Amino acid sequence: MILRSSSSILVSLLLLIVHSVWLATPATAKKDGPHISKYRFNNPPGAPPLYFEDSDVILVLTTVGNVLRSEDAGEAWGDIDIPDGMAWDVLLHPFNKEVAYVWGKETTHWVTEDRGKSWRSFAIEGYPVPFRPPFSFHASDSDKVLINVCTSLFACEEMTYYSKDAFRTPARELRKDTRSCVFARSTPLFKTSSDDENDDRVVCVVKGEFSSPWTSRDNRLAVSDNYFRNEEEPLLEGDRTVQGIINIAVVKGFLVAAAGAKGTDELAMYVTDDAKTWHRAIFPSDHRVEEDAYTILESTNYSIQVDVMTTTPVNAMGVLFTSNSNGTYFTKNIAHTNRNYKGIVDFEKISGIQGIVLVNVVDNWEDVEQSPVAKKKIKSKISFDDGRTFSPLTAGDDEIHLHSVSEMSNSGRVFSSPAPGLVMGVGNKGRYLQDYEEGDLYVSDDAGLTWRRAVKDAHKYEFGDRGSVLLAIYDEGPTDSITYSLDHGKKWKKMDIGDKIRAKILTTTPDSTSLKFFLMATSRDETDPELEHYAISIDFAELHEGKCSEDDFERWDARMDEKGEATCIMGHKQWYWRRKADADCFVGKEFEHPVARFERCACAKEDFECDYNFVPSTDGTECVPAGVMPLPKGQCENPEETYLGSSGFRLIPGNECDPEAKDAVRLDKEVERPCNEAVRPPATGAITKEITPFEGSQLGEYFYLERTETSQGDDETIFMRTNDGKIYKTKDAGKTWDQVLKGDDITAIYPHQYFNDVVFFLTGGKKVHYSYNRGKSFGHFMAPEEPTRDKLQVLGFHANYKDWLIWTGAVDCGSGSGECHNVAFFSEDRGATWEHRLRYVNKCEFIKEEGRGEADKLVYCEQYKDELLSNPLQLKWSDNWFADDHQPFDDIIDFATMSEFIVVAARREDDRDALTCHTSVDGKTFADARFPPSFEVPAQKAYTVLDSSTHAVFLHVTVNNREESEYGSIIKSNSNGTSYVMSLNGVNRNRQGYVDFEKMLGLEGVILVNAVSNLEEADQGKPKKLKTMITHNDGAQWAPLQAPQKDAGGNDFECNPSIVDQCSLHLHSYTERRDPRATFSSPSAIGLMMGVGNVGGNLGTKSDADTFITSDGGVEWRTVKKGNYMWEYGDQGSIIVIVKEDAPTTSVFYTLNEGIEWLEYQFTDSPYIIRSISTIPSDNSRNFLLWGLSGTKEGSKFVTVNLDFTGLAADRCVLDEKYAERNDYYLWKPKHPLQEDNCLFGHVTQYHRKRLDRNCFNGLNIQHPHISQNCSCTREDFECDYNYQVATDGSCKLVPGLSPPDHSQACKDDSELTSYFTPTGYRRTPIDTCQGGQELEFTSKQLPCPNHEKEFDDEQRKKGLGGFSFFLLVFVLPVSIASLVGWWVWRNWDGKFGRIRLGDSGSAFDADKPWIAWPITAVSAVVAVIATTPMLVGSAWRGLTSVFGGGRRYTQRSDFARGGRYAVVDPDEDELLGDDEDEEV
Repeated sequence: MILRSSSSILVSLLLLIVHSVWLATPATAKKDGPHISKYRFNNPPGAPPLYFEDSDVILVLTTVGNVLRSEDAGEAWGDIDIPDGMAWDVLLHPFNKEVAYVWGKETTHWVTEDRGKSWRSFAIEGYPVPFRPPFSFHASDSDKVLINVCTSLFACEEMTYYSKDAFRTPARELRKDTRSCVFARSTPLFKTSSDDENDDRVVCVVKGEFSSPWTSRDNRLAVSDNYFRNEEEPLLEGDRTVQGIINIAVVKGFLVAAAGAKGTDELAMYVTDDAKTWHRAIFPSDHRVEEDAYTILESTNYSIQVDVMTTTPVNAMGVLFTSNSNGTYFTKNIAHTNRNYKGIVDFEKISGIQGIVLVNVVDNWEDVEQSPVAKKKIKSKISFDDGRTFSPLTAGDDEIHLHSVSEMSNSGRVFSSPAPGLVMGVGNKGRYLQDYEEGDLYVSDDAGLTWRRAVKDAHKYEFGDRGSVLLAIYDEGPTDSITYSLDHGKKWKKMDIGDKIRAKILTTTPDSTSLKFFLMATSRDETDPELEHYAISIDFAELHEGKCSEDDFERWDARMDEKGEATCIMGHKQWYWRRKADADCFVGKEFEHPVARFERCACAKEDFECDYNFVPSTDGTECVPAGVMPLPKGQCENPEETYLGSSGFRLIPGNECDPEAKDAVRLDKEVERPCNEAVRPPATGAITKEITPFEGSQLGEYFYLERTETSQGDDETIFMRTNDGKIYKTKDAGKTWDQVLKGDDITAIYPHQYFNDVVFFLTGGKKVHYSYNRGKSFGHFMAPEEPTRDKLQVLGFHANYKDWLIWTGAVDCGSGSGECHNVAFFSEDRGATWEHRLRYVNKCEFIKEEGRGEADKLVYCEQYKDELLSNPLQLKWSDNWFADDHQPFDDIIDFATMSEFIVVAARREDDRDALTCHTSVDGKTFADARFPPSFEVPAQKAYTVLDSSTHAVFLHVTVNNREESEYGSIIKSNSNGTSYVMSLNGVNRNRQGYVDFEKMLGLEGVILVNAVSNLEEADQGKPKKLKTMITHNDGAQWAPLQAPQKDAGGNDFECNPSIVDQCSLHLHSYTERRDPRATFSSPSAIGLMMGVGNVGGNLGTKSDADTFITSDGGVEWRTVKKGNYMWEYGDQGSIIVIVKEDAPTTSVFYTLNEGIEWLEYQFTDSPYIIRSISTIPSDNSRNFLLWGLSGTKEGSKFVTVNLDFTGLAADRCVLDEKYAERNDYYLWKPKHPLQEDNCLFGHVTQYHRKRLDRNCFNGLNIQHPHISQNCSCTREDFECDYNYQVATDGSCKLVPGLSPPDHSQACKDDSELTSYFTPTGYRRTPIDTCQGGQELEFTSKQLPCPNHEKEFDDEQRKKGLGGFSFFLLVFVLPVSIASLVGWWVWRNWDGKFGRIRLGDSGSAFDADKPWIAWPITAVSAVVAVIATTPMLVGSAWRGLTSVFGGGRRYTQRSDFARGGRYAVVDPDEDELLGDDEDEEV
């Protein structure tokens, strides 16, 4: 978010000016003109000068950290009373003319309350927050101040302090874990209430319960009226809170918050005028607000003005929007505004005059949109009616164009000052704006209506004495003169100032009422190469003897139309008494601001805006209802009647137009309105269907492009490719389909991995189509080569920059043209240009995840050594597009990226038949993975990275890879992925390396696996017998699934479910799925799972399976139906729809109460065969789509069937935590079946779930979860340390013959650490939050770190560290500093929770069995392979094997999961696994 205001202080911009325009030469004053004096600075200024308002006092910060002060507008200077060299920054109080602050380089800072005469020190511990000033001020009480600081230099963990007495007493802590805090009353126009009752209201962006320092995804708003003794989270979206708050800003009378969401760069903007009641700002449907792509401009008292970028930042343009008076909806003013890559927009209001705006626009906008390197052709425009219409700037008959804010050459405002009607600028005549050095100085004395050339060449300029004096100095190089005018710029006089100087900043008092000007300049002596820096004072006071009398003034109307008549804005005309241009006098009223006068106008249409609950019509001429109108009490008993209600318009608040004047317009009179507008149509109670046949085609693949929480619109967009290369698009969940891209045969759809709105379409050749707006429009680029012919990803995507692409192309693949190989190409501009980077690659990927610092360009590539396909694969990485590269491994099998971890499988140097595992969290430094004792991975085996969403890597190590007998052990790492402990043995996998392992989405620590129960028989080649196991504590304890007591018909099962070891529930899992998206659970349907399986001793065949459901996270299960059904969750689990799989059917079944009751809906009379059922990946829609065949015979048509359940409920559920009787939700607590206190992972977690008896729909995503309390530590909160294993009594015992790990390594990792604990055998699980109790890792001896013995002794004498604090110091801090990863805490909504606990109740498996102690001893002939098979949460994005067969290589397994990613990373599966199947690329 970029803010500009009328204030002359824009710290970041001014610093830019100083650093970019500071150069060379001295001056001498002459006595025949204005008085000139100069002062030489001993050290260069480090920032622009700061004027105290209504005074001649100036402060200047030097580059060495001193602050200079002048009381006479720059003639004489002295140091302020603070220690030399200790000033870091200087800031004037925006609402108190006497107050300024100096932020010190250490912990001491200073404040003045007498314009710098004296200074008082105060202390604040912390570091400045990057890119944000530390102070936030109260607009009506200058003693109230907030300070935002970083508590750590390495990762900015913010906190905020406050003072109510300008730090006369020590600052108090406001709140920890802030991201920024402001007073709601940060401007004089903002009112927290009608009587300012809540004048201390503070609004903060705060770190969410599950945030990391590097993401804003979980940030939220918090509001307090008592300095956070209590706080509330405001409701931003109806009755819902909103996560993902990026920034807040106070603009005039508005407080604006911007929110982002995963999967899009589109932002939602929320606005309030009291910091209590919020509304979402609505922009036209053809524009959206994107992160780092909008600028809040200098706004009016009655509207917000925003410029939204419409191109890439490289050659940026935007669209200017203006809001209504409460900021709730925006209308477009002008398109193609010019802006620079920093978001600075060529936009400025004329100071002191309502309604006049100067902008620069790009005339050749079409060229710029098509090419980011096209040169802009810029024109200047001006509006006299608040941006409704714009016209050119003219000097006589010529158009002129002026350089504006995006390339400022001076400080303060660009064109105008408070001097009424006087405007200046540097520019040129002609069709377009030329370079600055080709411009001249132009002046207007009628607020921009007409212009004339003032001085040839570019000049810096300023206004003095309310416009009586205009001063300019040459700005294209050194000069020895100044130029000034005393008649509004009609005539100019030059004055020699002696030696040549290079002007840097020309300024005066902020109100432009003074006759004194201040010039900062440089000079270079020919004999001395060092620049000399000067302060030059220019005083015009002696040029006139007389002071202006009443006759020297005239009335000047501020806005004139083309006829020369005064115009109206906000219901009045505006005018000033202004000195006549030819008057031979000075106004001489220093620090007295010009006073605007007003005359009321007759009300016109422009004085009205749309009323509440109304929005502008498409053409903008009317105001139409935004939804169902509020109904007047006692009216509309009959929907056919009418009632007296709003016309749709209201007078803009603050507008002063006269409704009784002649020809006045009254648009706000109440009108007769039809009652049916105010009555919500009742729910029909009916489900609707839309069946679409596709002639001559079969399904190839389909992908949803889901809107996120911050996206505008209501579409449900799906792209489908048929087997004959046609692309169909639907925006309404499959009710209607349109064929697109008809000219090309599309071979593959590539949705963007990280941005839901973006999708690419491959043609098999070099042409690639794309859409960046969910199919609203399409573009294309030409790839550098045809796609790779190997089973590899063709396109690679960046997590943060949607235009950054990696293309893997096939080179020299024609007959006789050489060795066919792959080459990686990189593009930063959406394929407009490509760079050839690396030859003979296997694959290349962007490595960008949260916590990996600023390595945006970090790329990994697998490249064949010496560019020979017969040589080993090397791993190379680079963070500068391979201008240089690094090679950490010379011989690898593959690599996989999972959350914060990167796992590499490499061959040993001394034995290529042995495999080693290595882990990195920063992407550059690798650590060897230490497997459990006596645990080794021969190269003849394989392993699979299952998951790393809980700050630990789950790794499946293959024990037996004999065909049809494959299984292995699951081991789990510590929080940095380097040491592993055993979790479960005998877990099933298939020939491709995929594992029956699935995490429950949205719930902490619940995992289901299928384990082989007849290991010895499987080792002998006999068929595997599978048993489903579940853990509720992330792999610490496993148990069979509890079977229901009765089957679907109410009958007993053949076995007794009370004997769990012999009679449990078993589910068909991942390795048997045709569609990997058919997960057991959903990230939004908390606690719900469905599966197909059987009750018995082992898993049976799928054809004999029944369908089951659980609603409590897998503790208890119920039978749903006899037979094999597919399922989908809708409306966050309030609707579940099931349909028979691959069997003739005419109906579906659905439940509205979590499977307690099932109802049938018939969608066809003749049987269909349904192959798949789908909805949006978040499962938040009430629309479902069936994919199948319209018959049971050969030649049946491929059809889609849309099922719409929106008619079942008309009202959205109410989430009201304050009033339980209004709340349609309750708080649900998951629990471990073996525990009684509901404590899991050190805390009790609660989730909002809809009450089953409520007839309403969820609608907006419900924010999960809520941690109600932390628990005391118990054995369950710890896992065994490295070299320790679980004994039969459940304790952690050292493995015989092995040594405890060396915990003194923590001292080496962190040189500031003073002590460490010797090993106890226990380590806290990575995301456990328990406090106190049995802190088992701190029960051993505490020792000092080398060279820190004295500090350790001092600490022990004072007070020993508590166990939890020491844990943080010894383990968390070194990891976060060394790897820049931080403490990644819970992202539960997308399925990323968990830890391993080896519990008190005894070992979960027998550590003495040979397949556990020596899990990799079997012999196999195949080469090792890594296959990444996590079950995370995220949209499907890469190639999906068609549910009808065919497809291409997957990259990430969760690509198919609801919100997840799934990556198979074996580079050549056919060769490595002996697989001969023919797969489509």
